[in-house]
Amino acid sequence: MKFMEETKNNSNKKLAAGGVVAALVLAGLAWGVGWLPWSGTDTYQAVFLANNQVYFGKLSNQDSKYPVLTDIYYLRVTQSLQPSQPNPNISLIKLGDELHGPADRMEINRDQILFVEDLKPDSQVVRAIKDYRAANPK
Repeated sequence: MKFMEETKNNSNKKLAAGGVVAALVLAGLAWGVGWLPWSGTDTYQAVFLANNQVYFGKLSNQDSKYPVLTDIYYLRVTQSLQPSQPNPNISLIKLGDELHGPADRMEINRDQILFVEDLKPDSQVVRAIKDYRAANPK
């Protein structure tokens, strides 16, 4: 009887260990594919769309029909009406403060994405994002 109890305990331990390993493997796959909301990398990307818009943020689920962009920024270009100032004013805008109050999450039809570029940590856009975040902590 004692032998059967030990065998049963060993089977339960093996089953529990197998369950833990399976959970870790599934979590790793979900992380790598970008299924988890906190998945992915700290690298910012520039996402160029077919309508000539460019958004900067963190892109996940890139293999999905609808990749997800979060921590979103875009450029606003304003041209002076004075002919003596031909250079446009370019500013980085955080998505969310617009009149319609969009959430900081955008699902983009993959067919509308022309290409995606990873931004270097020392790029002007990434530095502007870091400056914005430092000045506007959550």
